[in-house]
Amino acid sequence: MKTSWRSASLVASAAAVLALTTACGQDSPPAASQNVGATAAPGDYGSIGSGTAGTAGGAATGQPSAPSASSPSNPAGKLSVSTAEKVGKVVTDSLGLTLYRFDQDTAEPPKTNCDGDCAKTWPPVPADDAEAGEGIDKALLGTVTRADGTKQLTVGGWPAYRYAKDVNAGDVKGQGVGGKWYALAPDGKKAQGGAGGGAGGEAVQAGLSTRNDAKLGEIVVDKNGMTVYRFKKDEAWPKPVSNCSGACLEKWPLVEPVDFNDTKGIQKKGYMIFDRTDGKGKQQTINCSPIYTFAGDKAPGDTNGQGVGGTWYAVRPDGKLVGASE
Repeated sequence: MKTSWRSASLVASAAAVLALTTACGQDSPPAASQNVGATAAPGDYGSIGSGTAGTAGGAATGQPSAPSASSPSNPAGKLSVSTAEKVGKVVTDSLGLTLYRFDQDTAEPPKTNCDGDCAKTWPPVPADDAEAGEGIDKALLGTVTRADGTKQLTVGGWPAYRYAKDVNAGDVKGQGVGGKWYALAPDGKKAQGGAGGGAGGEAVQAGLSTRNDAKLGEIVVDKNGMTVYRFKKDEAWPKPVSNCSGACLEKWPLVEPVDFNDTKGIQKKGYMIFDRTDGKGKQQTINCSPIYTFAGDKAPGDTNGQGVGGTWYAVRPDGKLVGASE
């Protein structure tokens, strides 16, 4: 009887140790882990401040005081190609307004993830009367059915939008907003002009990489060059737990999964994704710590999120915090 009890105790202890050592931090971590974290309390995630670029995911920070030329009731009409300064060739509608794509949408298959307030700031382009004009390949035009049953135009599979703050033909005020919105190039890719783009204007920067910041040193950035952050109230051991949800995620958008082969200079150990439990899907980690960007960063190189609330900090390539203890 004593031998049986002792054996069972040893087995249980060994299993517990094994769970702690294999759940995270191993060289070949599991693909996913369940998030059981709570929502961050108000005030824990800081304030974006008074920017003009809107919040992450396209959430509106204010609506135009007068009806805009980009009203969702405006038909697309005959599409054409225009050349925007510093952006390059972009798709425009019959009024000359620039069309955009959203990084959180998908093209294969086409799917839109911009609804509610997002769709007020970024009106979906109706598909009903859209036709290919000069410079547009008709074969690249398609449709996607939105949650409300309406048909939205797609270009190269990407759902097309206008930007509420573009009121004149040729405006490209939506370019790069939140690091997720970009003008549509004629082939459906991102129009990024001479900003290190490849063929068709598509960015060639790795999904996650590093850059040397004058004040912070070597830090992690995403595919758009936007600074990556960690939240001190998250957990990494024995498995990733995000404590940023709801309004917090509007200010601190999660970094979606990035294949390790699409990274440069990032530590492999503890590089894994995990499943969130708030309906926001999967999130990337570095050294098992959940990572985010900041909606208050308006352009590549910005580090406005550094030290916000004493809980948000840029990330080293090994996943450690910049300028704060663990």
